[in-house]
Amino acid sequence: MVLLPRLDAWFLLCTKPSFIMSTPATNGHAPNLSAFEGIDGADAEMRDVVIIGTGPAGWTAALYTARASLEPLVFMGPEPGGQLTTTTDVENYPGYPDGIMGPDMMQDFQAQAEQFGAESRYGVVTDVDFSERPYRLLVDEETLIHAQTVIVATGASARYLGLENEQRLLGHGVSACATCDGAFFRDETVAVVGGGDSAMEEAIFLTKFAKEVRVIHRRDELRASKIMQERAFDNDKITFVWDTEVVDVLGEDQVTGIEVINNNTEETYVMDDVTGLFLAIGHTPNTEPFTGWLDMDDSDYIETQPDSTYTNIPGVFACGDAQDHVYRQAVTAAGTGCMAAIDAERWLSEHGVIDEPRTETEYHAAPATASSNA
Repeated sequence: MVLLPRLDAWFLLCTKPSFIMSTPATNGHAPNLSAFEGIDGADAEMRDVVIIGTGPAGWTAALYTARASLEPLVFMGPEPGGQLTTTTDVENYPGYPDGIMGPDMMQDFQAQAEQFGAESRYGVVTDVDFSERPYRLLVDEETLIHAQTVIVATGASARYLGLENEQRLLGHGVSACATCDGAFFRDETVAVVGGGDSAMEEAIFLTKFAKEVRVIHRRDELRASKIMQERAFDNDKITFVWDTEVVDVLGEDQVTGIEVINNNTEETYVMDDVTGLFLAIGHTPNTEPFTGWLDMDDSDYIETQPDSTYTNIPGVFACGDAQDHVYRQAVTAAGTGCMAAIDAERWLSEHGVIDEPRTETEYHAAPATASSNA
């Protein structure tokens, strides 16, 4: 094999984002440090990399930083595994030709990261102090951890209607992701709840599989943009049910229908031919602990620098659905998790915390040996 001269290190030094000092967010919220009052940090554990969250983004970041011998500490959060733990069959992630159950997939991610030295712990990072390095993290409101770098992979949670059976049948006909689950409803009748652009996008996507898509909206007009409304109205497979809300989801092991109410007449009735219910009423990013520290958009998604996972705080990186409100797929989350890990590794090297990093590019560019991890 012929090795070409390496230019990527020079290119990255010339193009990477540069930051000089910690700058709290400028979105009108002041950082709150009251939770740290009375916390003795003299014996607090120090780590080079702490990863918050364990969906595809968090576990991928853990895998890459573990392979770089950074011994990352991963906090699993209130829902270990993220949204995929509520998904049954995953058929659109590369490498699983027969599909895989969402929880099994996350267990595979975890096992692979831990095999290379990632340490995972149950616990929720409830408060942060990014005013100076090492940064302070408070776990479960009582345990203090010091971190040289932090990777935020806390994800986002889909908004649901709050119905008891809705949660019970989640992954069994109830879904918040048409891209993930639409193919399971070929030639069936499904319903989409919502009136914005996301709902129209979900409905249009579902017409590729379902024989009929009913958009159920509680008002008599949509909030979606004009062009998205036109696309939905022009689609022969989409029908609209106005001034209506879902009040119950029917079925024992699988959705067999939905009960709805007309807000004008207060009449309730059952759509017994609906076998899939898709919620498209938005997502809530799990970013509350970082309010006042990290720049966020109007919907509280963390803003990152272009073509990177850098936030406005040096040494703090964000990946996955906590900063992605567009794609929200396992494979894209994993990709940004990889980016965050490489960004964190290079940042640690540039600031003298670790030696010069040996990135994945260098692993694969190195001559093959019998003991190579590549």
